[in-house]
Amino acid sequence: MPTYTHGGDVWAYAHPILDFSANLHPLGMPPSVAEAARASVPMAIHYPDPLCRGLRRAIAARDGAAEDQILCGAGAADLIVRLCLALRPKKALVTAPTFSEYEQSLSLTGCAVAHHILRAEENFDLTEAILPEITADTDLVFLCTPNNPTGRLIAPALLETILRRCEETDTLLVVDECFLELTEGTGMTPLLSAHPSLILLRAFTKTYAIPGLRLGYLLTANTALLEAVAAAGQPWSVSTVAQAAGVAACSCRDWPRKGREVLAVERPALLKGLRALGLTVWEGSVNYLLFRAAGDTTLKERLEGRNILIRSCANYPGLGPDYYRTAVRTAPDNAILLRALKEVL
Repeated sequence: MPTYTHGGDVWAYAHPILDFSANLHPLGMPPSVAEAARASVPMAIHYPDPLCRGLRRAIAARDGAAEDQILCGAGAADLIVRLCLALRPKKALVTAPTFSEYEQSLSLTGCAVAHHILRAEENFDLTEAILPEITADTDLVFLCTPNNPTGRLIAPALLETILRRCEETDTLLVVDECFLELTEGTGMTPLLSAHPSLILLRAFTKTYAIPGLRLGYLLTANTALLEAVAAAGQPWSVSTVAQAAGVAACSCRDWPRKGREVLAVERPALLKGLRALGLTVWEGSVNYLLFRAAGDTTLKERLEGRNILIRSCANYPGLGPDYYRTAVRTAPDNAILLRALKEVL
C-alpha cells in the first residue's frame, strides 16, 4: 500500500482520536450545509450535474466572478492534478516548504520542479527574491497564501509584482487561496479578467469543514485553459451531495467571519501555550501553527498514545523531522493538546 503523508487520517485508528492534523473551521460544518447534503441524497439516483450549473451560479454570486470563469472539482487536489495533466509543463517553480500536492502532481507529467526556499530566519515569508527565478523557460509557478504549513500570507502587492513578472516571461501563475477566507487577507478575483495567465484555487474543505465531500474550484479568465482542465478529468467529478452542500455553503455568508473571530482569540492563546513549553512556533495568519520541537522526531507518535493526532512535517522540502503542524481548534480542545504536550515533552 502507498504511504499516506497528509493530515486527517483518522481511519488509521480503531478508537476515536482528537484530530489536530487537519485544518478545518474551528466550529465545524454549518448545520444548514449538513442538512442540504442529507436532503440531496434521494437525488443520487441520477447522475450529478456534470457542469455544476447551480453551484457555479452560487460561487459566482459569492466570489464576484463570472460563471464561465469557474470549474468545480473533487477538492482542490483533484484540480491540481487535472491542471498539470492538461498543461504538461516542462519546468515549474514551487516554494519550499509548501503543499506537497503541487510537486507530486507535476511529477506525473515528468515536469522538472525548481524550489524557491523559504527561510526560517525570515519567518518563511515569500519575498521579491523569487522574481529572478521566474524565467522564460518557467512554464508554471505555484504559490499558496496563506502558505501550508507555515500559515504566512503573501503580501498582495508582492503577488501583483509576481503576476507581472509571470506575464513578462509567458508563465502561468497558480495561486492557492484555499485557506484565505479564514484570514484577514484579500483574494485576487478582481484581477482575473485582466490577467488570463492567473489561475486561482479555492475549496470548501477548510472554511466549511467538509473534507469528506471533496469540493473545490478553479478560477481563471482563460477559457481555453479551463476547458482543457475540465477535459483532463471525468465529467462527474463532483457528486450531487457535494454540489448541494456547496450551494448551501455559499449562503452561509457569516460562517467564515465566525471562524475568524474564534481564531483571533484561540490562535494567539495556543501559540503562547506552545512557546511556554519550549517549542519554537511561527506566527501564522490562519487556523494552524507550524512549530519545531528541536531534535524531537517522535512527538507525533507519543501524542498518538494519548489519542491526539498532529501533522508531522518531515515530508515537506525545507523542513525536517522535528517540525510539526497543529490545527487551532476550540479552547477546550486546545487545552487538551497543551496538557498532553506538557506530559510527553
